[in-house]
Amino acid sequence: MILLRHGESEFNAVYRATRQDPGIRDPRLTDHGHEQAREAALKLAEHGVKRALASPFTRALETAQALGLPTTIEPAVRERGAFACDIGTPASELMEHWPQHDFSHLDEHWWTTDRESEAEVQRRADRFRDRDWPDHHALVVVSHWGFILALTGRAVKNCEMVIFDPHES
Repeated sequence: MILLRHGESEFNAVYRATRQDPGIRDPRLTDHGHEQAREAALKLAEHGVKRALASPFTRALETAQALGLPTTIEPAVRERGAFACDIGTPASELMEHWPQHDFSHLDEHWWTTDRESEAEVQRRADRFRDRDWPDHHALVVVSHWGFILALTGRAVKNCEMVIFDPHES
């Protein structure tokens, strides 16, 4: 599978410049983030990817939309709860904004309300890795810095891709 961090969000742009949490909940992509997502779509075409899993955060949904692939919403690949940007949008609102996706399996408040420890994120990543992935060669997972770090040990930039085999430890 290919792990893809979402494109640059409004939060990322401000935080990178100030190192302060700007208080932006569930931020959208910046114009640059949209461009990054379009470039990622072109690169993914070379890998034979057939479908996507995406975090329910808006920045991941917008990134996945640019990929043009059938997309399943997967809350397990969400970001670690740590900043204002990690406060999500209620499932009922997501359903209104993204009618092409199925959010019926999400709780109304599906995101973490407490700060997750590294150990908690690692356990979530381990459970994700341990699932049966028969089509992992044709899958892109649109996720976040903290989750990808837990799976791979790599800190990735916005829209950076990591090839990941869930069957290897």
